[in-house]
Amino acid sequence: MSADDMMGGGPDALLDPDVLRELEMGGGGAAPRHAGGSEGMPKNMELLMDVPLEISVRLGQVRMQIRDLLKLNKGSLIELEREADEPLEIHVNNRLLAYGEVVMIKDKLGVRITDIVSLSERLESLRR
Repeated sequence: MSADDMMGGGPDALLDPDVLRELEMGGGGAAPRHAGGSEGMPKNMELLMDVPLEISVRLGQVRMQIRDLLKLNKGSLIELEREADEPLEIHVNNRLLAYGEVVMIKDKLGVRITDIVSLSERLESLRR
């Protein structure tokens, strides 16, 4: 895989540990390591550090008809298709990356990662 292939893969390529490993090792025509880089990171990897990614946490989902949607008011309840004890899905750029659970951090909500999706599952999500 060339550096152009890896860079052209977009943010989803960043989810692939093989791509990260190859970038770190300077393989595939990537720039060699530079002593002045952040924590020994290759210069081309430093370029990616400021790329913004959208991270979303999905509590659940449900399908409903328009007539039911229009009946919703303040205080209405929507029953989700997910069980209360199931982990939340953590998505990066609309791709499933991990699972987690809700935690309180002072007076704000947070998510603790409990499991990372396997490489094969991440690759399968790219095919959809």
